[in-house]
Amino acid sequence: MKKSLISVFLGAVAAMAFSYHAASADLPEIEKSGTLKVATEDDYAPFNFMNNGQADGFNKDMLDELRKYAKFNVDQSILPWTGLLAAVSTGQYDMALTGAVITDDRLKVFDFTPPWASAQHYFVKRAGDDSLNTIAGLSGKKVGVQAGSALLARLPELKAMMEKEGGKLGPVVEYPSYPEAYADLANKRLDYVINVVISVNDLTKSRPKVFARGLPVSGPGYMAWPIPKNSPQLLAYMTKFISHMRETGKLAELQNKWFGETYNDLPSEPITTAEQFHRLAGL
Repeated sequence: MKKSLISVFLGAVAAMAFSYHAASADLPEIEKSGTLKVATEDDYAPFNFMNNGQADGFNKDMLDELRKYAKFNVDQSILPWTGLLAAVSTGQYDMALTGAVITDDRLKVFDFTPPWASAQHYFVKRAGDDSLNTIAGLSGKKVGVQAGSALLARLPELKAMMEKEGGKLGPVVEYPSYPEAYADLANKRLDYVINVVISVNDLTKSRPKVFARGLPVSGPGYMAWPIPKNSPQLLAYMTKFISHMRETGKLAELQNKWFGETYNDLPSEPITTAEQFHRLAGL
């Protein structure tokens, strides 16, 4: 049932993107209007989150740098994650400036800037839960993921890993945001949560007495900014911006600040097709 609902949702997003194809602004229209409209979220540390009522995180710092670099205004709108990509695909915003993981389905609607972080998936468990020390130990357990996230698209990888160990994927519960999933994990309404490794590291570092990092549950992956496919000149512009950040050392500085490590082997080109993504990620 969940798989069919996910397919319907992704199909609806693709359909909306096609229907509103002409609504998205490419670079000439953005330069003419003087404003680039970006959509972000505020509940996905360390990428975008609120700190004492103020926006913070890796993408907040990247947005600050983009405003210095660009010769036009950059207008930010904060949206719930569950509607963010759909809002960009329908042309309400020019691009998403958030922690988006590249997937095959998203590549049907968006092109992606050169990646700026790794996005391998790990599971999170309660600290001290020694029953979940192996992939086989996850069999039949209840897992939490964010609704509309790439984690859903790559669950078949975990399912295959479990089946190889003689187990099976348990119930999947979808949440509007990760804090809600983590709260249910802490309160034992879930057995584990899946997220990208950067967010898992951030969570377990800040709350080591409550949560612990488990094992990888997917192959390699990348995080990058999604741009509608009918905006190739904007994609080229943002590719130059990412190159500028890399060449000046600012990208490595922000990676180290927010992720605790740098990524020197990420692809330097934009990712625009599933075939290219599979080749780069070794899938």
